[in-house]
Amino acid sequence: MKCVRISLKTKLSLSYVAVVLLCISLISIFANISFEEHFKEYVIQNQEQRYKEIIASISRQYEEQNKSWRQEGIKNIGMSALEQGLIIRVENIDEQVVWDARTYNNGECEQIIANISKRMSEYYPNLEGKYIEKKFPILHDEIEVGYVEIGHYGPFYFSEHDIMFINDLNKVFMSIGIFSMFFAFVCGVVMSDRLTKPISRVIETARMISKGNFGGRSYEKSSTTEITQLTSTINDLAATLERQENLRMRLTEDVAHELRTPLATVQSHMEAMIDGIWKLDIERLKSCHDEIIRLNGLVGDLERLAEFESENLILNNTAFDITSLVERIVRNFENDFMQKGIEIKFKGESETIFADKDKISQVIVNLLSNALKYTPAGGKAYIHILGNKENIELQVKDTGVGISEENLPYIFERFYRVEKSRNRLTGGAGIGLTITKAIVEAHKGMIRVSSELGRGTEFIVTIPKSRQS
Repeated sequence: MKCVRISLKTKLSLSYVAVVLLCISLISIFANISFEEHFKEYVIQNQEQRYKEIIASISRQYEEQNKSWRQEGIKNIGMSALEQGLIIRVENIDEQVVWDARTYNNGECEQIIANISKRMSEYYPNLEGKYIEKKFPILHDEIEVGYVEIGHYGPFYFSEHDIMFINDLNKVFMSIGIFSMFFAFVCGVVMSDRLTKPISRVIETARMISKGNFGGRSYEKSSTTEITQLTSTINDLAATLERQENLRMRLTEDVAHELRTPLATVQSHMEAMIDGIWKLDIERLKSCHDEIIRLNGLVGDLERLAEFESENLILNNTAFDITSLVERIVRNFENDFMQKGIEIKFKGESETIFADKDKISQVIVNLLSNALKYTPAGGKAYIHILGNKENIELQVKDTGVGISEENLPYIFERFYRVEKSRNRLTGGAGIGLTITKAIVEAHKGMIRVSSELGRGTEFIVTIPKSRQS
């Protein structure tokens, strides 16, 4: 079964309308229920009030002197009550009929009751209504002078004006509902457009990235935190991929160069010796052997990089004095620094650390090698060991050529070279710092660098003393 896909903009717009429709429906239902109950109570109370008014009006039609009733006045009261759906009959104290609406006009009385019954059955189909009568005493100066019997459709009924009021109120609710749905639809379209427009730009950027165009960016502004984070993440991804692509291209160039030179040398020497141009001797074989060693060194660097960047890197941790280790490595480098005319100084107290001794040695060697390579004659290099309760800090500082601010964030990238010619002249494939960072992070540590062109560079390595989970 094929899945029907609907755009986010359409879903959001429909969601707004659906939510508003649901809210209006619930509000209307509960409002109608509440209103109907209160209105029913109001109608019943209003009927009771009309009873009192009719009784009071009839009592004023009694003439105490003659012990008689004003027939015309009672007739007017009865006709007015009949218009309101009330059928009255007045009796004197001896229960003799003074005036009766049915006797006066029975046909109109029946018609009024039938109309009310029809109206209420249409409005309340389940209402079991019927004609009911209530009898009340008539008092004149607190003396009972007669009775009034009031009949109506019960238990309650709505007049035409009441029905018109309820219908008008329902029309108002319906108009509000229609207007609210229209307003919700407009707001939904506007809001969904504001939400989906940045997402569409992000999608377009992602498509560009998938096609290998890493220069695309999404600059759409949004007040929504998640969309801003999404845009920022995609832009960061594009920047990272662009940088990685540049590094990959640079890696291809660098590895090709590193392989081409020794291979070309070995090839030319071999061809010359095969063709008899050169005589086969030890010196020429040694030259070929040196180029092969260079190739093996490059391959070894690549293998070590793959090992150190692996998530399954195994650390053979042991407890050892890192200060003694640094002292030994510094002594091994002393001759190299001396031949280049660089002064090297070491300072540090004894500090025991639980780590992989061989890999920590690799870190120290790489940092000292960098200091040696990029510090000119007459410069200085400093190695300092500091420790506290939890960590040790290894500081390696030189007064060398330094690194520019724009290149500083990328020096730990694989095969990144600040100057292409510099690494080729000094040796190496440009992955020493990458390996160094991988080893430090494998020990749950961190490495920081600060540098200034022409004034030197300082690396600070922080590693926990004890085993980290």
